[in-house]
Amino acid sequence: MDRQINSQITTADGVRISYNVEGPEGAPWIVLSNSLATDRHVWDPQIAALTATRQVLRYDSRGHGLSDAGTSPYNFDQLADDVIALMDHLDVKIADFMGISLGGMTGLAVALKHPTRIQRLVCCDARADAPDAYKNIWDVNIARLQASKLEALCAPTMERWFTPAFLVSDQNAEVLSAVRSMINATSATGYEGVGRCLQSLDFLGDLPKISCPTLYVTGEFDLAAPVAVMQNMTEITPNAKFEVVKSAAHLSNIEQPDRFLNAIKDFLAL
Repeated sequence: MDRQINSQITTADGVRISYNVEGPEGAPWIVLSNSLATDRHVWDPQIAALTATRQVLRYDSRGHGLSDAGTSPYNFDQLADDVIALMDHLDVKIADFMGISLGGMTGLAVALKHPTRIQRLVCCDARADAPDAYKNIWDVNIARLQASKLEALCAPTMERWFTPAFLVSDQNAEVLSAVRSMINATSATGYEGVGRCLQSLDFLGDLPKISCPTLYVTGEFDLAAPVAVMQNMTEITPNAKFEVVKSAAHLSNIEQPDRFLNAIKDFLAL
């Protein structure tokens, strides 16, 4: 029997995390985690396929969507603990986990800190380290955020997230409008909190410790999580596979939903 739950929990540090559950009761679980400056609806293109056989737990990362912002900066221990708090609240002992960008990095944090809770990990369009050039991006973006509003970051963000061809196509207008709305709805505290968190990203040396089967996925033209970077992550992670989504940039699941689904379906046994 399918069910739909929309609710929230309050974490140990007093932050309300908003979530929803969809799919057939009693089916295996999968947790979905969003990128910086989006919310749980970033996964809308995949929901029909996932809920056919899974209970899907989607949530808004702190500072995003309907979740509270709390206090900036965040850290990956907090983000991982938010996931475990949700799973504990719903009595989910173990689940697959799929995250994109920030969500993928959160998945790495959960797999490393709580290895018995993740059955399979799909880490999409994410990296595991923060070289100086990457850290500088967030200094620049946060300075722009503080000087104006989040809207000032919307256009350059869209240019990084999608290929030029996708951005100019009239048939993508509705999808692009929805993504812009997610960006502009993100709280300034949430954006800065995550930006500072990303500057602390340091999982690369720990990837050999990941014990669950892992699938890395990235867009062919993703500049934030390039193919070479994620290929290297795959090579140093035990029992890992790698898929490239052709003709996609950073939000590969939105730009090429059919190709993205093809990339994950065998791994997740969909």
